[in-house]
Amino acid sequence: MSDISQMLPYYITTYGFSLLGAILIFIIGRWIARWLANLAGKFMSKTDVDETLSKFVINLTYVALLVFAILAALSSLGVQTTSFIAVIGAAGLAIGLALQGALSNFAAGALILLFKPFKVGDLIEAGGAFGTVEEIQIFNTIILTPDNKTIIVPNAQVTGGNITNISAKGILRLDLIFGIGYNDDLLKAKQVLEELIASDERALKDPAPTVAVLELGDSSVNFAARPFVKVEDYWDLHFALTEQVKLRFDKEGISIPYPQQDVHLHQVK
Repeated sequence: MSDISQMLPYYITTYGFSLLGAILIFIIGRWIARWLANLAGKFMSKTDVDETLSKFVINLTYVALLVFAILAALSSLGVQTTSFIAVIGAAGLAIGLALQGALSNFAAGALILLFKPFKVGDLIEAGGAFGTVEEIQIFNTIILTPDNKTIIVPNAQVTGGNITNISAKGILRLDLIFGIGYNDDLLKAKQVLEELIASDERALKDPAPTVAVLELGDSSVNFAARPFVKVEDYWDLHFALTEQVKLRFDKEGISIPYPQQDVHLHQVK
């Protein structure tokens, strides 16, 4: 007991202050890490960065600074941290090589969230998928197709090709083709199409719709009817106009011909 009591002051004076300093370094380092992470979060909120990306950057910043504080605390205790840094570096390299695909998806997700080529609710065509964006995650983009299927597309595939944002402008041009017979009244058919488009409120007046002869086909004169419409009204107007044109053409005696061929028989003596 006497030996322990004699050695105790020595250990306290030798290691006590180092331990106290290490604890203070850790506490102060953790406070600085939290403060800098919150500062980064405030900066990104002012620059309108997506919340998902903002949270990820905040957590990543905090963890990186906390690791630095822990290494500084261990160094104040006399622990050789060079080997720890080497191990962390080697582990980071191995993980990076193993997760190369995941890291490319992460980088692509960060670009999507930062530059915002589309947002949740937009109708897009990207990465081989077509549908409405349900969620933008840091690694994947979730798309709901028109037939109610959920497609999870890796972000690297989304940014690796063309991105068509159909909802970006809020309106679309509806392209419809209607054929009439060569013996029908062309001007009357054109007037009917213009009246039907003008009478439907879903067809926008600005930009103005187009009704014109598209081509002289093999068995019909084809009209192009091209009204502009809001994205959400696209299919409703498509179905409605197709039905109304058929009914109105029947009423006005305008035929809608089907493909046909004239066969001429020659008698050979």
